[in-house]
Amino acid sequence: MDNSSGVGVLDKAALVLSALEAGPATLAGLVAGTGLARPTAHRLAVALEHHRLVARDMQGRFVLGPRLAELSAAAGEDRLLAAAGPVLARLRDITGESAQLWRRQGEFRVCVAAAERPSGLRDTIPVGSQLTMRAGSAAQVLLAWEDPDRMHRGLQNAAFSATALSGIRRRGWAQSIGEREQGVASVSAPVRSPSGKIIAAVSVSGPLERLSRQPGRMHAPAVLAAADRLSESLRRAAAD
Repeated sequence: MDNSSGVGVLDKAALVLSALEAGPATLAGLVAGTGLARPTAHRLAVALEHHRLVARDMQGRFVLGPRLAELSAAAGEDRLLAAAGPVLARLRDITGESAQLWRRQGEFRVCVAAAERPSGLRDTIPVGSQLTMRAGSAAQVLLAWEDPDRMHRGLQNAAFSATALSGIRRRGWAQSIGEREQGVASVSAPVRSPSGKIIAAVSVSGPLERLSRQPGRMHAPAVLAAADRLSESLRRAAAD
């Protein structure tokens, strides 16, 4: 089958990306994997690196870049947001607390969907709110499964430690008590793409006087179930 699109430079760039799908590659490996001339392979790899479609690992080898993951996540965003409304509403009704869906954008996390508690003392977080990645259970979840280099950078000046993130990976959920804001507690769990990548965090949050100093004991099962429902909805959508 002819895989040529008729646009030579794009076809060659696609060859480079396809070669890196198998894992890290030296320039010699790229030449062998693509059949391109060495200067051409190098020029294309460096150009793709400029656009973050290609990156380098600790050994200087070429690898697929972070922009591909960001584009993949964006492609699934509509499906995720469509499923989030009823799942967050159910989580709010089960726990009696405000529920949110968070996604990471660079050095921040953004609330992309929410179901607010209708009355009483609330921890209101409007959709579109942009909060730091340095504190809060959602930030912990979004950082806990990152690659080691990005995790190390994220832990600088954070209110939590590498040991805390290890515990989160082990049990599958995070909690915070007055970490982001005094008097507020939260519980979060990860939403996974069909490939298993963490793409969002589901949270419930509210005042300490209701959630107590062990909010995970109260609400982790419900938050985990909500995150699993969203992950499953993405798997079903991908299979259709």
